[in-house]
Amino acid sequence: MGVRPTVAVVGAGAAGLATLKALADAGVPAVCFEATDQVGGLWVYGSPGSPAYRTLHLNTSRGRTQFADHPMPADWPDYPDHTRVAGYLADYADRFGLRTAVRLRHTVERVTRGPDGTWTVRADGPQGTVEVTVEAVVVANGHNRVPKPPTPPHPGTCAAEQLHSHDYRGPEQLAGRRVLVVGGGNSAMDIAVDASYAAERTLLSLRRGVWVVPKYLLGRPSDTLNGALARRLPWRLRQRISQTMLRTTVGAPTRYGLPAPTHGFLQDHPTLSDALLSRLTHGDIEARPAIAGFDGRRVEFTDGRVDEVDLVVWCTGYRVEVPFLDPALLGDGPETLPLYRHVFHTDAPGLMFVGLMQSTGAAFPLVEAQARLVAGYLAGRYALPDPATQRAACRAELRAATARWGQRRPAMRVDFDAYLAQLGRELTAGARRARSGAWP
Repeated sequence: MGVRPTVAVVGAGAAGLATLKALADAGVPAVCFEATDQVGGLWVYGSPGSPAYRTLHLNTSRGRTQFADHPMPADWPDYPDHTRVAGYLADYADRFGLRTAVRLRHTVERVTRGPDGTWTVRADGPQGTVEVTVEAVVVANGHNRVPKPPTPPHPGTCAAEQLHSHDYRGPEQLAGRRVLVVGGGNSAMDIAVDASYAAERTLLSLRRGVWVVPKYLLGRPSDTLNGALARRLPWRLRQRISQTMLRTTVGAPTRYGLPAPTHGFLQDHPTLSDALLSRLTHGDIEARPAIAGFDGRRVEFTDGRVDEVDLVVWCTGYRVEVPFLDPALLGDGPETLPLYRHVFHTDAPGLMFVGLMQSTGAAFPLVEAQARLVAGYLAGRYALPDPATQRAACRAELRAATARWGQRRPAMRVDFDAYLAQLGRELTAGARRARSGAWP
């Protein structure tokens, strides 16, 4: 590579590319290892490990999703499809000359820390094993790669074909079949809508209620309304205003046969769909509560109803895995890892994460802001507070997140607008610490 890299980045999806861009801007040499043969991560339809399906679109609006340094074209629709988004990320890599730092088809097998504080990254590539020793490692490998089965498993034996949403590619997989979609997230809603046009019958089972938000409210992309409120109001007040708006414009979820949410709006990842509620009211999708058990192709639900199905599509999410790191560095697991500002490992200097979070909104602006913190730190322009202060901040954030989101991955949860503002303040505070010669 000419210049010996200072940092190794794992993954060349949106988080990895944003990190490379910020590092290049700060003059920090980097090498990036990407397991597939293209940049763009999960948005590259058909790429190994990508969960993208043919009908996939952004569920956050273009204006709230784009990188600040690379706006999406103004003539694009508000909710672009996966092809446009993958092309956007490829254009981002080209515009800022990021590809020269990326080693495609290199799978990171092991990352170890030496006694001198340096890190050795070992990756398998087309020409064999590659090892680099660097001052820092940025983990940007994403967390929508390892399907999570339903936990605990349901009683009985299911004789119907089973498919996780990670392996769903298009409506032809559903055609002419009696389909049961299980889950309440965005993928579940998309796949249920696809099934309602292609399948013989479509059932949608939700274990707990969710707030279903149309992609447009009052003639505008719905996330822009909450963004406008976020700049002025605390989240509890935004919650009350948003719930009132949803009940007024859409009605309660129970009106559509869906279970009532047990959590308030903005206390879980939003579920956005324009088509779902319409298909429910037309009878093309039938809502069901949680599954009580299986008996061959028969499914019994907790309300006593029984239906026969040919295909079960599990939209039950993903496990977060970082298999190349020493488990000792991950504590009880990456989902509970205390990271200062969701970026810096508090016990392993030089180990950072970009994208290990779940946002109430889009991810791209947040990974862009996280990457600027990483680059500032590695360039010596941003200094962390002392370790005790970092740990205290992590504990305080976890308490607040648990109060808001309960036990649903509280260590990973962030409020899009509040967190983006926090990262801006953190960069300023860290620059001040660096100038004053405070903790490095």
